[in-house]
Amino acid sequence: MSPTPAVPPLPTADSPCPCGSGRTFGECCGPVLEQKRVPATAEELMRSRFTAHVVRDYRHLHRTYLPTSRQPYREETDAANITWTRLVVHAHEAGLKPDTAFVDFSAYYQDGDAEQALQEKAEFVRQDGRWLYTRAVRTGPPPIKSSHPKVGRNDPCPCGSGKKYKHCCGR
Repeated sequence: MSPTPAVPPLPTADSPCPCGSGRTFGECCGPVLEQKRVPATAEELMRSRFTAHVVRDYRHLHRTYLPTSRQPYREETDAANITWTRLVVHAHEAGLKPDTAFVDFSAYYQDGDAEQALQEKAEFVRQDGRWLYTRAVRTGPPPIKSSHPKVGRNDPCPCGSGKKYKHCCGR
């Protein structure tokens, strides 16, 4: 069994928040981690969860994860010792249902001398006025979308042959 990793100290109230919001810890994630304020959006919850990873506040991670949120907290004995460095939120979008949302983000961590990224699109739900993390919808970078319009089978072939696409390059 590995030794328990040292818990880094909480940032001071006037220091920059680890989540990268540009606000101080005291006005951003600090009150959320101390349970003095409930995150108003799924993005705020995502930012507080990243900060909880940075400062190793596993209780916050436990209470904001849907499958464990209503269960008693048990101390983790084999927690990963990852040094998280920064968070970039790419998108925050509402889901099809009123109490669902998605956050697309990249969380960076130190791996030896190199910085690595964990890219994810996460799903969140709001229950009883609280946002909860439910699952990763996608890990890795988003799929590449073509900027060119799709060629129909009866359209002229884009190769310039003068034939219909279905009789030329569409075969």
